[in-house]
Amino acid sequence: MSDSEHTLEAVRRAKGEAWRARGHQPFGNDTGPLHSVASVRAAHEAQKEAFNADPAGVTYRVAGRVIALRDTGKLVFVKLRDGSGEIQLFCSARDLGDDFALLKELDLGDIVLVEGPAMRTRLLELSVLAKSLRPLTKSFTPIPSEWFGLSELETRYRQRYADLIANHAEVGAVFRARSLIVTALREWLDARDFVEVETPTLNSLRGGATAKPFTTHHNALDLSLYLRVAPELYLKRLIVGGLDRVYEIGRVWRNEGISTRHNPEFTILEFYQAYATYRELMDETEELVGHADAKLVARFPQFADGRGYDLARPWKRVRMLDAVTHAFAARHPALSAPWADGHPSPGWGHFREVLVRGTELTKDERSYLLKAHTFGEFLFALFEVFAEGHLTTDYRTADGARSVPVFIVDYPFDVSPLARKKDPSKQDEQYGPSYPVTFTDRFELFVEGRELANAFSELNDPDDQAARFRAQLQNRARGDDEAMDFDDDYIRALGYGMPPTAGFGLGVDRLVMLLTGQKSIRDVVLFPLLRPESDGR
Repeated sequence: MSDSEHTLEAVRRAKGEAWRARGHQPFGNDTGPLHSVASVRAAHEAQKEAFNADPAGVTYRVAGRVIALRDTGKLVFVKLRDGSGEIQLFCSARDLGDDFALLKELDLGDIVLVEGPAMRTRLLELSVLAKSLRPLTKSFTPIPSEWFGLSELETRYRQRYADLIANHAEVGAVFRARSLIVTALREWLDARDFVEVETPTLNSLRGGATAKPFTTHHNALDLSLYLRVAPELYLKRLIVGGLDRVYEIGRVWRNEGISTRHNPEFTILEFYQAYATYRELMDETEELVGHADAKLVARFPQFADGRGYDLARPWKRVRMLDAVTHAFAARHPALSAPWADGHPSPGWGHFREVLVRGTELTKDERSYLLKAHTFGEFLFALFEVFAEGHLTTDYRTADGARSVPVFIVDYPFDVSPLARKKDPSKQDEQYGPSYPVTFTDRFELFVEGRELANAFSELNDPDDQAARFRAQLQNRARGDDEAMDFDDDYIRALGYGMPPTAGFGLGVDRLVMLLTGQKSIRDVVLFPLLRPESDGR
């Protein structure tokens, strides 16, 4: 803290002691029943003309933070904010009597309680005509003013309390919108007889997704544990047990990089539905997101302004192979793709070498492409490097004005360790007989360049699942630190028989980013992970 900050705090502390001398605790309690600012405004919404005091004689008790002060000598105008809104306090010596002197000891940020009737000034500002004023909490630290605000991003994220005070209208709206979106997701699922459950966040095995976990230790059991990367395997155990529709909204942790779209801990919605396929889930995804957006726009219409995407149904459904083919035809027409004749040639590895040498790629992109061991892995890498970043421009409304949501469907088996393989007859029908890549009944949803959801028809063959777990262990032996463990108990659960099931996962933070137009995941997470502050020690 600088010398000037110490001085300002000392002045505020002295004012707090002056409150105490007048018989007011600087950190009081026991406010009694209160009226919200919103309720005062609602009661007088129809009264548009100036009036000196509420003719009905209603007295309001309102408490909140002082965010503006204007002293004209005989009158003091205070802007007060509570959780529901802002209102002006009209303060005069005639009405407040001895309490008027307290206004000289008020600072921005102090929390006070005021009582009095409503009125409208000559400028038609709805106000509370203060008849009594009681200090409740002294603010020792000067708050950012409402005019200059708080703009330095790291400070905003680190001191979210100050961010909410300084940028209340914008930031507060985003987090109220987040709450509304989560409520709407629950509402949609509850209306369809899904049961909300809670599953363990401390796991003894790595599973549910291919991701590097965080590790921890349970002292009493002397047991090494992982923070969950996904609730999937526990939720599917419940499907086996006869809970045919289950969902969970909760935190998961992945020990990965930090970016505008990645925070190490984030909120996920997963739901599982017996007797459904990934095709039906695409329809339900459109409904679910549309429901959440309708609820949001009804309450916060400003978030619909200026959107570069259109959520009108139906959304695009594009096979991964077709998305990659389209991307190459549009951007690398001179390259002869190894699947151009309908089948990947045996020389796909040579094609990869030509591609890596002849295309402008980053070091990480080259490394990623070269890491593929099978054509299925290579196809997925091609999609991520060459197609995914262009979905927003490649798939648009008929007039070209906005992008449209895209379901990328049919992921290679090689990168889908928990998804059900496409039935051989359907694979042959859709890709031709003996196609040398096995595809799965899986989709991912992309909207405005963001991957929002991942879903698939679930694998319910215990032998097939056991073989895939063993393959994950082989990947681990090759150095893949995101590979899953072999989960014996999950195989045992599948042995009892899991009905045909479709499963869905949605990144809640990314959905909030999309619908509220935020550019960074840190703007929709109240307390994102940051490095500890340097204090010079």
